[in-house]
Amino acid sequence: MKLLFFGDVVGESGRKAIKKNLPVLKKQYAADFIVVNGENSAGGFGITQLICKEMEAAGADCITGGDHVWDQKEAHSFIGSYNKLLRPANFPEKAPGAGIRLFTSGEGKRVVVLHLLAQLFMKFQLDCPFRAADNLLAPYKLGATCDAIIVDFHGEATAEKMAMGHHLDGRVSLVVGSHTHVPTADTMILSNGTAYQTDAGMCGDYNSIIGFEKKISLTNFYHKYKIDRLTPANGEATLCGIYVETDDRSGLAKTVTQIRFGGKLDHA
Repeated sequence: MKLLFFGDVVGESGRKAIKKNLPVLKKQYAADFIVVNGENSAGGFGITQLICKEMEAAGADCITGGDHVWDQKEAHSFIGSYNKLLRPANFPEKAPGAGIRLFTSGEGKRVVVLHLLAQLFMKFQLDCPFRAADNLLAPYKLGATCDAIIVDFHGEATAEKMAMGHHLDGRVSLVVGSHTHVPTADTMILSNGTAYQTDAGMCGDYNSIIGFEKKISLTNFYHKYKIDRLTPANGEATLCGIYVETDDRSGLAKTVTQIRFGGKLDHA
């Protein structure tokens, strides 16, 4: 299978880039399944149902959230019925929505997407993501009950995300981090065949401070207290993500490539 994952979409700039370029990249990579993290797509904070539908129309098969998944009030009401949107699976069971789902691609391939929230330096202290991964993935076996498994691990600490990659190595097709908005340079296939990258980066304007206007962020840092609400930067976005091609029999990675397309960053 050919899989694409794109990091946190930030504001209008990121949404426009997804709408314009995702169909192009889907065709270029002949992608069978696409996951987009959309947790910052609504003005930098959260996501709406309309935005979900726009991303789906552009080619996204699954949309993941993160620690900002509840920032838009409407998310509480539609996330339970909009099956393409996942919130982190290690939220308490009574939280609306789901954090893992089995999808069927257009070609009939079975793809499991698991979304988890890390613990270190995060505003929510949820259940252990490592134990949650073990429990939730127990029914699924690559090459048997599913053709691919994608894990979006949303977190701050690089060590925690690397630990999850090695913890799941050989059991899933891809472990990719999100949340920091900066793409890491460690794209690789781990020892037992799982593709990995500590953070995919963001889909947003990189002439910014992690996707937000520089002036507001700098002022907040300088004065040591919050002066104003962060506003997404509106320059041309770079789409940052990862491409994985898996073995049809095992579901493990054969190739993995970092993607940087458009905008300020060098292309990859």
